[in-house]
Amino acid sequence: MHALTTIHPFGPVTVHSSTDRKPCSPTPQHPPPPRRSRVIDLSHTIAEGLVTYPGLPAPTISSFLSRQDSASRYAPGTEFTMDIITMIGNTGTYIDSPFHRYAGGTDLAGLDIETLVDLRAEVFHLSAAAERGIGAEVFRDRDLAGAAVLLHTGWDRHFGEEEYGHAAPYLTEEGARFLVDAGAALVGIDSVNIDDASSGGERPAHTLLLAAGIHIVEHLTGLDRLPARGARFTAVPPKIEGFGTFPVRAFAVLPEAADESRVQGVSPQG
Repeated sequence: MHALTTIHPFGPVTVHSSTDRKPCSPTPQHPPPPRRSRVIDLSHTIAEGLVTYPGLPAPTISSFLSRQDSASRYAPGTEFTMDIITMIGNTGTYIDSPFHRYAGGTDLAGLDIETLVDLRAEVFHLSAAAERGIGAEVFRDRDLAGAAVLLHTGWDRHFGEEEYGHAAPYLTEEGARFLVDAGAALVGIDSVNIDDASSGGERPAHTLLLAAGIHIVEHLTGLDRLPARGARFTAVPPKIEGFGTFPVRAFAVLPEAADESRVQGVSPQG
């Protein structure tokens, strides 16, 4: 053992050599970073020939400038592709703005982006419901003011098939009226139409919701992966004047710790 004693103005101080020091304690560990949120895609993929709504045209995709043709326009080894898509606005997973239903309604360019982004998602798992029509009784136990009300019916499993347009689940007039009174910001469904597509042309849900400025998102998919509460929903279209509908990239964000098992066996009341 070696020690060196020095004189300090306030008395002697003994300093031990390095061989006498006690082992250093481990460096304190910093707390782990917060768990990252997960993003869940809720949109169908748009591709050449995709039929979204029976009777409406499928998109066509072509090249305006191919990589081969672009080679002569840019520096050696620099190539680009510029493509053209021709499609109806009602393609894939899309949003309906008030202009879709009303000539004086707000078009895509006029939508308030705050009503489309990071909305509280209230998800209703209804795949076990016996009735096609989704009525007001489903919603009575939830605070829906300012929320994105997402109707999970499971009908997206038929997307792209002939059956998709037949006997599909829908929101009833009574259900739509309840959501208007409840102050919902947006209503989404994973079915062919928010209304009964076999009703002979009546569209009470579109009429009521869009008159109240409540956005409609149709043809969602993957809602089975969301918990009844806790997710945040976003669906934003391009800013286009004179358009009432257009595809969106709809997605939900939920905490990584969210228990997806909560969506299993949920009653029609969510």
